Amino acid sequence: MNPIFMRHAIELARSGMSAGLGGPFGAVIVRGDEILGEACNQVTSSCDPTAHAEVGAIRRACQRVSNHSLAGAEIYSSCEPCPMCLSAIYWARLDRLYFAATRADAAAIGFDDAHIYAELTLHPDQRGLRAVQVLQGEAALVMQAWNGMPSDRRY
Repeated sequence: MNPIFMRHAIELARSGMSAGLGGPFGAVIVRGDEILGEACNQVTSSCDPTAHAEVGAIRRACQRVSNHSLAGAEIYSSCEPCPMCLSAIYWARLDRLYFAATRADAAAIGFDDAHIYAELTLHPDQRGLRAVQVLQGEAALVMQAWNGMPSDRRY
């Protein structure tokens, strides 16, 4: 753990918030001593609910290394990631997550993800968001076609 990178993530949170870009969150992705990607939260300024700091940093890092995998890299986040960001961190195959503030700290200022964590434990038909499965057979054919794709396109 390098406190310089965590301080940088915290400063990204502060500067982004002060500039009116979004909430008080920042993230930095590093491999060794090299920053691969960084971002602050830009949800309100971009009108994009997925423009969280961690997602932005992952997108920039992946573009920089020209790969969807960030194996061998670590992420420093100014706050414990929300469920969406945590999922993105897993999908990006980051080796380690360091965070500063907790989700309880975030909830105390109005960023409460507890309901999402709870929803994820429920069967889809028990969630608050109505989910209806349709055309499963047609979608399954497309998914099966994935097996015929060249192996270099797989992840």
